[in-house]
Amino acid sequence: MSEIAQLFGQRADAYASFRPQYPGALFDWLAANSPDRERALDIACGNGQASRPLRQRFDQVLACDGSLEQLRAAPDLAGIDCFAAEAEALPLGAQCLDLIVVAQALHWFASPAFFAEVQRLLRPGGLFCAWCYGLLCIDPGLDAALDAFYHDTLRGYWPKGRASIDAGYADIQPPWSRIAVPGFAIELEWDLQQLMGYLSTWSAVQKLEQASGRDPLLALHPRLAALWGDGQQKRFVRWPLHFVAGRPS
Repeated sequence: MSEIAQLFGQRADAYASFRPQYPGALFDWLAANSPDRERALDIACGNGQASRPLRQRFDQVLACDGSLEQLRAAPDLAGIDCFAAEAEALPLGAQCLDLIVVAQALHWFASPAFFAEVQRLLRPGGLFCAWCYGLLCIDPGLDAALDAFYHDTLRGYWPKGRASIDAGYADIQPPWSRIAVPGFAIELEWDLQQLMGYLSTWSAVQKLEQASGRDPLLALHPRLAALWGDGQQKRFVRWPLHFVAGRPS
């Protein structure tokens, strides 16, 4: 198991509970732009956030992850064929997929070997689509506090690859022409507890806690609480999505 798979596996339950869900319109677009709706694969599926919406639109959905803990913690994956595997070496036959997606994970393995595997697996005209989201947007005060926590407190603790998210995946160049994807975004209403649960899933938070023996969220919480006001109040939270998409063959 890779270091990244181990890291996310350690908080698989929190990941399943607090990671935001993707907009349904994105999956409608993926289905409409795939050559067929027979078979889709969700690579680095985590808790199945992308797998479940795909299952509503494709005859068969496969979902793989390098972390068995993530697969075990995933809620309600009935009807989805799950297996543990590394993204660069998948136990599937050539040209067997209409769609491959990677949600919030391509930056961990965007290598020539991975892109060669994508080309091997997709049918002619098949669609590849990966996406990421960076810092959330709430309001100027909260955004500034989260920005300082992200860039200052957690500096040096983000695993290699996180810089690609900060770049909106503009630095990832697959060996095929990229195609444009509409401007989708995650939009939710959260209370403060949900925000704190989400922050606990950040890989750098986990690495800093392991290195220091203290939870960095304990110091952040009072500042966020003062800016939030009533912690039970729902706030509008938005994450713009950034994409790498194309038709490799």
